[in-house]
Amino acid sequence: MLEATGLMVFYENMLALNNVSLQCGDNEIVGVFGANSAGKSTLMYTLSGIMEDIRKKEDMAGGERITVLGRIRYLGEDITNLKPSSRARKGIVLCPERRRIFSESTVMENLRIGAYLATPAQTRETLDYVFKVFPALQTLRKRIGGFLSGGEQQMLAIARALMAQPRLLLLDEPLMGLSPLIQAMLVRATSEIRREKSISIIVTEQYARPVLPIVDYAFILENGAAVLEGGREELLSNPDVRSAYFGV
Repeated sequence: MLEATGLMVFYENMLALNNVSLQCGDNEIVGVFGANSAGKSTLMYTLSGIMEDIRKKEDMAGGERITVLGRIRYLGEDITNLKPSSRARKGIVLCPERRRIFSESTVMENLRIGAYLATPAQTRETLDYVFKVFPALQTLRKRIGGFLSGGEQQMLAIARALMAQPRLLLLDEPLMGLSPLIQAMLVRATSEIRREKSISIIVTEQYARPVLPIVDYAFILENGAAVLEGGREELLSNPDVRSAYFGV
């Protein structure tokens, strides 16, 4: 489905991504794990195309010079230079870190904003589905986003991304700052979404342990570089990885 090769991102003279290559197949969940500032969000911005928007805005404002190198192929097509809006129309949808919902809009307004790429029939069907996966949102339909708890906001952020009809869903640190109970619920929901909707998923996290049971393959990032990759059993058997990323 998606193959990224030799991705490099420079912020001025700082190397944020260093020759990262990554693959995600049909109906797979791929994990990307690493400490803060390892390059996880930069990778997600690059895959989704948002990095191109950031780069152009910095150029226009005379700000930080950003350079992006490497290749990204999706469904057999080179999308390296494609705008983020065009990537979204092809099914690559990012659910960013720290939720970033529309805090002054209601839950329903957030979901309808997310459905800008959907037909009316798809909107109705996906609304029913997200209320099934996240039943708490149905009772909170009229609640203003800014008054939701952190866990509720994360449910809304994922649900809003689903409304855009993704074929490849990019989840950037969806468990950040949440209780173990909410983390476990979101991990189960992620697995259900993959199974029931046949959506491929790339998920980043600082600690791998909560997500490990559902990933098919994983990459470890350190200082912008992919230093290790493998299946979940392979990574879990590595004592250094267990200590640093799995908390065991």
